[in-house]
Amino acid sequence: MSDKKVKVTLVKSLIGTRQSHRVTVRGLGLRKLNHAVELEDTPAVRGMIRKVAYLLKCEEAI
Repeated sequence: MSDKKVKVTLVKSLIGTRQSHRVTVRGLGLRKLNHAVELEDTPAVRGMIRKVAYLLKCEEAI
């Protein structure tokens, strides 16, 4: 497995977004505004981040 981690933070509200985008954010493990999680840097996670990038802030985890 990859040792790389990505820190993802929800910075924009889900109000008014598509249902599939809400489900994707939930799949990333984000619950509330400004909630942050560290995830494995895999192609699947990267695809989910790319889909809802306008709602997130993404950075390399240390």
